[in-house]
Amino acid sequence: MNSSNPFKNLKADFPASIIVFFVALPLCLGIASVSGASAFSGIIAGIIGGIIVGAMSGSHIGVSGPAAGLAAIVVVAITSLGSFENFLVAVVIAGFIQILFGFLKLGIIGYFFPSSVIKGMLTGIGIIIILKEIPHFFGYDEDPQGDFAFFQVDGENTFSEILNTINHISIGATIVGVIGLLILIFWNTILANKGKIFQLIQGPLVVVVFGIVYFSLTQGNDTFGITSTDHMVDVPVPDNFESFLGQFTFPNFAAITDYNVWVTGFTIALVASLETLLCVEATDKLDPLKRVTPTNRELLAQGTGNMISGLIGGLPITQVIVRSSANIQSGGRTKMSAIVHGFLLLISVVLIPNLLNMIPLAALAAILLIVGYKLAKPKLFLQMYKAGWKQFVPFIVTVLGIVFIDLLWGIGLGLAVGIIVILYKSFQNSHFLHIEDKSNGKHKIKMTLAEEVTFFNKGTILKELDSLPRDTFLELDVRQTRFLDSDIIEILEDFSEKARNRNIDIKLISERGIVENPPSFIEFFQLRPKSA
Repeated sequence: MNSSNPFKNLKADFPASIIVFFVALPLCLGIASVSGASAFSGIIAGIIGGIIVGAMSGSHIGVSGPAAGLAAIVVVAITSLGSFENFLVAVVIAGFIQILFGFLKLGIIGYFFPSSVIKGMLTGIGIIIILKEIPHFFGYDEDPQGDFAFFQVDGENTFSEILNTINHISIGATIVGVIGLLILIFWNTILANKGKIFQLIQGPLVVVVFGIVYFSLTQGNDTFGITSTDHMVDVPVPDNFESFLGQFTFPNFAAITDYNVWVTGFTIALVASLETLLCVEATDKLDPLKRVTPTNRELLAQGTGNMISGLIGGLPITQVIVRSSANIQSGGRTKMSAIVHGFLLLISVVLIPNLLNMIPLAALAAILLIVGYKLAKPKLFLQMYKAGWKQFVPFIVTVLGIVFIDLLWGIGLGLAVGIIVILYKSFQNSHFLHIEDKSNGKHKIKMTLAEEVTFFNKGTILKELDSLPRDTFLELDVRQTRFLDSDIIEILEDFSEKARNRNIDIKLISERGIVENPPSFIEFFQLRPKSA
């Protein structure tokens, strides 16, 4: 795709940015609440994540903002450091450390997470979105949107909250949620194929407008109206420009000599970087165009964003899978959708905060339920099961960890199990990548894969394939390969699509013979006899 003209795909990016805006708004507010910070600090992080990080990032479809995965760290840090102003110093330090990570080229760490864990992360997040949005869908809003931990800040857990909802159903909120969900299903399955106007004006925007209209028409109706302000978006409304500026908080740099501030800064930098790199890996897999995000550049962008966010009173920032997947599902094509969503956040909280506060949370819950379902489609469980126990076990451990603990624990447990599986397999075979005749002046390259090729080799193989020049003849020899990880097969599958665009011919040599430009690496290796 030609990225030299950022406005070339605005027809697709602008509608997507509106959807991302409506997904991001309640999450910015909810994560701020869960973190024990002001609502405006979450808005600041969303604006910086969209405009600054979006502009600097090399990701085409990733969207950044305040992350639920950091909420537990933030709430503890604010208390332990004595004030929010002291905490902001740690956020600035975290940004500086992330920039150092980028210059040290530590972005490659993201490639060492197996595909099964990445898919488990996406599925687990999808499930937790669905479970967490059910109470908001029915008008029960004790727990803020954006609290993705199993044990919630309101003292309940994910499932007890759903059970409590039964006794607190709001008729008005339920009507908005059900009709909103029906609109989205009807829009996605029928209207989207009827004309371009239904692709330009997307279903989530119609749901939000419907929610505002319903709230306006039913005000004062105790039966069918939404009587509780807790069930509405709650954006801070300044009285004047001076009070608007008063919402910004600035770091207390007198605390920069505090050892605990530096420890907190390093912790935020490490966790935010890992969460971002995992999200980058996940969004690249979801990207229909199979583009590869430069991870070191992403760390530089995230670090810059966190420094600026900390300087003006914002929460720490990461790339976020919920916003990014909503962007992809809504047809976003380039980084302009992330940037425009940041400007929409900025303009809306300045000019129309009262209008935003007329949006029922049930309308936004309906949108997020669809996002969650698309991330956690039931057929994925069957696909992972059919892929074998070495793929399914890390996948399901990751899913269960995310649902029953939190995001970081789920990823950590999945990675630990994935490493055990790989070590078990590697007990019999060593693994390495051997490349012969990388360049002989004729762009003829022979790549010979080792006896054992695992996800540890992802970064090297991806880098080599991505660096191949146009008009290349690639000879890929897998005759000696006895174990080829599904992560590597997926890389080859994605590369075959890019190869056609770059006029790269592939000759695959295996014990079954020679195949010129195989149409599908996945099908080829599924039909290939399995090793003992």
